Amino acid sequence: MMIRRTWRWAAPLASLGALLLWGTMPATGQAPVVYGTQNGEWQTYGGDLKSTRYSPLDQVNAGNFNKLEVAWRFKTDKLGPRPEFNLQTTPLMVKNVLYFTGGTRRAVAAVDAVTGEMLWMHSENEGKRGEAAPRQLSGRGVAYWTDGRNDSRIIYVTPGYQMVALDAKTGETVKGFGRNGLVDLKLEDDQQMDLISGEIGLHSAPIIVNDVIIIGAAHLAGGIPKSKTNQKGYVRGYDAKTGKRLWIFHTIPLPGEFGNDTWEKDSWSYTGNTGSWAQMTADPELGLIYVPVELPTGDYYGGHRPGNGLFGESLVALDVKTGKRKWHYQLVHHGMWDNDIPCAPILADINVNGRAVKAIAQATKQGWVYVFDRTNGQPVWPIEERPVPKGDVPGEWYSPTQPYVTKPPPFERMGVTEDDLIDFTPALREEAKRIASNYKMGPYFTPPVVSTWPGPLGTLVSPVVTGGANWQGGSLDPETNFFYIFSNSGVQSLGLVKSDGSRSDMDYIQGTARNPNAAPPSGGRGGGGAAAGGDGEGGGGLTVQGLPLLKPPYARITALDLNKGELVWQIAHGETADNIKNNPALKGVEIPRTGRQGRIGVLTTKTLVIAGEGGFFTAPNGQRGAMLRAYDKATGKEVGAVYMAAPQTGSPMTYMAGGKQYITVSISGPGYSGEVVAYRLGN
Repeated sequence: MMIRRTWRWAAPLASLGALLLWGTMPATGQAPVVYGTQNGEWQTYGGDLKSTRYSPLDQVNAGNFNKLEVAWRFKTDKLGPRPEFNLQTTPLMVKNVLYFTGGTRRAVAAVDAVTGEMLWMHSENEGKRGEAAPRQLSGRGVAYWTDGRNDSRIIYVTPGYQMVALDAKTGETVKGFGRNGLVDLKLEDDQQMDLISGEIGLHSAPIIVNDVIIIGAAHLAGGIPKSKTNQKGYVRGYDAKTGKRLWIFHTIPLPGEFGNDTWEKDSWSYTGNTGSWAQMTADPELGLIYVPVELPTGDYYGGHRPGNGLFGESLVALDVKTGKRKWHYQLVHHGMWDNDIPCAPILADINVNGRAVKAIAQATKQGWVYVFDRTNGQPVWPIEERPVPKGDVPGEWYSPTQPYVTKPPPFERMGVTEDDLIDFTPALREEAKRIASNYKMGPYFTPPVVSTWPGPLGTLVSPVVTGGANWQGGSLDPETNFFYIFSNSGVQSLGLVKSDGSRSDMDYIQGTARNPNAAPPSGGRGGGGAAAGGDGEGGGGLTVQGLPLLKPPYARITALDLNKGELVWQIAHGETADNIKNNPALKGVEIPRTGRQGRIGVLTTKTLVIAGEGGFFTAPNGQRGAMLRAYDKATGKEVGAVYMAAPQTGSPMTYMAGGKQYITVSISGPGYSGEVVAYRLGN
């Protein structure tokens, strides 16, 4: 079979306004809401527009999961000039063809669903624009659109923040879409933006509902902001046929718009971020798109943006056709814990005490699932505004209360107390207490502190700022309304130091005080006798003889009943890491499976919950790798596991082709470049 490859150099566009033509919308009407995948396909990133990640397929089950074999594997090295080692894509499957992103230049590949043979690929070489992009790597996937007749397209966003429409059959750009198949997303964004550089892009897959493509925005991940001033992460809707911009929603409201008064001292005018970098969810029958929004500029210091700051850290429901706000709920007021809403909410039609509710369930980094009536945004169970500790960082603005979820219960440890410290042995426990005494501990929403020597060096927070839950999100069984979510357990320190202006114009930046009598760290810079801190991933030194400061499990899968708002089961997910098993401090100590951290999405089928492991370990066959595990979805009992050569880094999906059920998962890691692996039962 001939493989079609298309490459293109994409120059910045001066203006699209005169080039975009308003076309006749296809007479497809509003699509009905469906739960789970249909006809053995997987047509959207989340399986369906409700983001359930559910498939009713049952050929693979508890009795035969261990018999799965590798059907084919696709190494993504062939899609880019350099290998990538963090492949996060989830393929779509439509009409026996898989579509996914891969490679360091974010190519799109079409692959035969049975054989894994590449049918075509497309890559945009954006030159300096792509090299300067804040969101590199290959992204998390693509979107599929059809007019129901002869026109079917793949839509994706490049690292340089350009939207491309490809013919699903050939991989050629669709000439009638935007300008020769491309829409420059740095234009028509209601703000000035550098077309080459600039801290804006997108890593998630677009979502298409009722013939409208909805596009969010992402900025640089982690690190210390260069400035309190930044690009704003507006959300926009585009005509799926023509690429014409239909509407824009200002996630930081302009004067006269709802919510502008929550930005005190005109901080709306210069503050940026507040984008939607996560996957979105839609209800085509209600005509609503549900947008999870991150916090504004300054993950840990908000003194430059006083006020609650709508729509930061809010779930916002917008009209798909107009972009008008229908309802919103702010999950965190004036955030300073980097609690971006990280993943797609999941829609469920639940029954609460005999009352039918069209619900939406939003998992978060904190470890809560917020459940609302998706028609109006009213909480299904009370979410209480409770007083929270007030900090003393100079210039900071503190909200006196924060929302507390009463049901369902948290799926993760929230906050840090002495009871949470490691206790494998009395000696480890005492050392953990000594280390923790250098930090401030408290319940969730305890604010960051100015880091001082000898302490407190910072505020201990758990989950860490990357979650809890993160971009992978959860899955739903629509038959039982059980909600499944993977989460990481961990702890880190949030300390602030006075900025000397060399790295940021913000008054305070993340950092950790050091001993003033010690030699300065090599290359370290910071204000007030401090060394600038990490990039939001770690807490530096929060280990006890190489072991995590807190008790296990370190990663888990939780099942929650959305009808009752109750926990069903919870298990440690992932075999204990080699460095924990072999730690000398644990010699002779029996420990249960601790779970292993990662960025793990879960897949639910007719009978199973399926998830791969994060991180490498020595597998049962003696090889270095990880396992793809299956659990009974009713009880959480493990019923099977198969070997993977590398950890899961992209969420699994499943489909039916040629009479066989396939399960694919993206794997990668240090020393193992990105690969899509498809499993099926043997003949």
